[in-house]
Amino acid sequence: MNSNNQTPADNPYNNSSANIIYNLLFCDDLDSYKQNAKEPYTYPMDILFAENSSIVDLQKIIDDENSDPRIKVLACNKFLSAGHKPAKKELFAVIVEIGLDGGLDVLASFSNGTARYINQAGKILIWESPYDTTANGLTRDLFDKSRQIIARIGPWDKTRKAHPVKGITRITFLVSDGLYFGEGPTTVLFNDSFSGPVLLSATKLLQYLTQKVV
Repeated sequence: MNSNNQTPADNPYNNSSANIIYNLLFCDDLDSYKQNAKEPYTYPMDILFAENSSIVDLQKIIDDENSDPRIKVLACNKFLSAGHKPAKKELFAVIVEIGLDGGLDVLASFSNGTARYINQAGKILIWESPYDTTANGLTRDLFDKSRQIIARIGPWDKTRKAHPVKGITRITFLVSDGLYFGEGPTTVLFNDSFSGPVLLSATKLLQYLTQKVV
């Protein structure tokens, strides 16, 4: 993660809207969020967009139970850029990317039960139903299994890598103390004792969401 909290845009799709949504998933470019916000900025964006946000105000966003997980990640990133660590370690998002013959499949699951899915053709599914009990149960299972991986690895200290190519799968975890990820050949990760259960949980969640939305 670079010091100015920005990562160069990665454009895996021919669809510009899909590329914008894809990059927003990782919450590593505050300017991209600012470009999509309207002035005057209100809480919590006024704090995030301020040049000199106080540590106290950023921690308030992180601790706010009503804050969107993506907003919390942005606050954590700014917190980390200032040389501080949030008070506790929290997992806010799990992002699964699979390089397929026709392009990149991406599922992003957030801790409040919302989700985004972009298929290899650039078609977008937006899930904004945080009170669906089945989806929430699948999300909890995904997050529980993901924490087992996070406990075994450390945060990535560089800018986000370009999207995985055909045959490669990557699982990214947006955590309060940074971005964590694991990647490898798709067949290897699906058969791994730690990443396999995460990918299976993500598959079940995706199957449910696509059935509900269609």
